[in-house]
Amino acid sequence: MKGKIYLVATPIGNLEDITLRALKILKEVDLIAAEDTRHTLGLLNHFEISKPLISYYKQNEKTKSNIIIDRVLEGQNVAIVSDAGTPAISDPGEEIVKQAIENNIQIIPIPGACAFVNALIASGFSTKEFLFVGFLSALKKEKKEKLEELKYEKRTIILYEAPHKLLGTLEAIKEILGDRDIVLARELTKIHEEFVRGKVSSIIEQTEGIKGEFVILIEGGEESIKEKQTSDLNQTTLEEHYNYYAMQGLDKKEIIKKIAKDRNINKNEIYQYFLKK
Repeated sequence: MKGKIYLVATPIGNLEDITLRALKILKEVDLIAAEDTRHTLGLLNHFEISKPLISYYKQNEKTKSNIIIDRVLEGQNVAIVSDAGTPAISDPGEEIVKQAIENNIQIIPIPGACAFVNALIASGFSTKEFLFVGFLSALKKEKKEKLEELKYEKRTIILYEAPHKLLGTLEAIKEILGDRDIVLARELTKIHEEFVRGKVSSIIEQTEGIKGEFVILIEGGEESIKEKQTSDLNQTTLEEHYNYYAMQGLDKKEIIKKIAKDRNINKNEIYQYFLKK
């Protein structure tokens, strides 16, 4: 009989945030796969839990997933934990889930702490719609390319960042997204938990010597990429506007309808204009 895989969320700082269900699962499983076995051992010792541990981190995720899957197919139950928070959210876990699905193994999420969710609900920004991006690339070119993609994002944008990369990331945000309102959430649930709010330029001046792991929340832009495109099209001539949609293979009737919608005028006016041509 196959075992099961549990994705167990662990505290992101304050150990009291672990759930009763998480403790129960960690006590019952046959094996715990941990991002850093030393870190997880500290957590287990605190709650007087003794279980076999296997390392499971980004660099060995694929090879260790095979080992874990074999154990589960033999009937063992395995818990996956990251150093802090929820597995597979900017942490190992995604690969094991894929392999488990391929092998018809039951995956059971054990909910708990997640840094970006806690940062978002206390940010003051819109929680109705948001975009979680996680860590940006350490390469400047790739980082800027990703931020360019987000330039006309109207939803709240959420990033993770390490302290030694924080200043460079904030400067790139200011350069590409503009001097927007942002929130830095640092050391969540810990003694020095802090929310720093303000314009990017203002917060850049406050980053010297600042420590901790960061969640960066960026207020969504006022204009979406679609709205920007429409605005740009409305600055063109009607012929250029028409040709733009014609290049997409639309027929005349559909083009006229789209132009009328873009410019917020009656489609009959557009039709009459082209009728005279």
